[in-house]
Amino acid sequence: MNAMNEQQNEHPVEEFTTVQAFFVRRRNCLLLKADFSPIFVDYYLHLMQHKQRNAEAEDTMFKQLLAWFTLHLVSRPWQEYHAWTLNVKTPMLANYFVSGSSLTEDVIGRVFTEGVREPEKNMLFAQNLRTGKEPQTSVIILPGSTVVEWVEDFYRQSEQRQARAFELEGDCYALITAQPGADHDWLSELTAQDVAAIAETEEIKLLETRKFTFRCGCTLDKILPTIRTMQKDFADLLSEQGYLEASCPRCGATYHVTADMLK
Repeated sequence: MNAMNEQQNEHPVEEFTTVQAFFVRRRNCLLLKADFSPIFVDYYLHLMQHKQRNAEAEDTMFKQLLAWFTLHLVSRPWQEYHAWTLNVKTPMLANYFVSGSSLTEDVIGRVFTEGVREPEKNMLFAQNLRTGKEPQTSVIILPGSTVVEWVEDFYRQSEQRQARAFELEGDCYALITAQPGADHDWLSELTAQDVAAIAETEEIKLLETRKFTFRCGCTLDKILPTIRTMQKDFADLLSEQGYLEASCPRCGATYHVTADMLK
């Protein structure tokens, strides 16, 4: 057994990311944290499987957004489905999409860099779906140019409360949100080092854990009905290359659709 295999056996990557939610006593804040290595591994496997690749800058920002979005899901009730779409011009023109739910225990998303409409300002479109309720949508202007600023601005404008987002060592991330009666001065002055050591410096209580994987759930069988209802003649394209290429809008997975499948 070589050194790499020994290291993998000693520190195996879990099949899912476990998010822990703690209540910080005396500070009246909710702490959410997790190691996102499992989700990031699945994300890269997904890109490899579908022959996709993101530039390093966009890739880093997407992973940060995916991590803090997942932590945000755990701060919300179980039965909700959330989706964020960010149309940003700075630091680089791109669209970032993330969505997920605690009910299905999965998150998914992708980066768009081609055919992106350039906005006047960075914008975040947030949607909250709940069974039996009307969808809730909010549109937020994002003055900052980093994912940390975007997440904290979302909480300030949409959730109307203070939140701090932290990237810790490795693939660990944390999100701390203010609850009624929160110590806002303490929350404002927190550093990443403070958050890493919070179990030694503050009285915290574990409230719950939730598990997530990077998974879309799209299949060719789910995509075919949509293609069949399109009022288009695909004959020329089918005769030229023998198939249509269909792409999932949520994760970017591509599928080959033949003429027989459209009958």
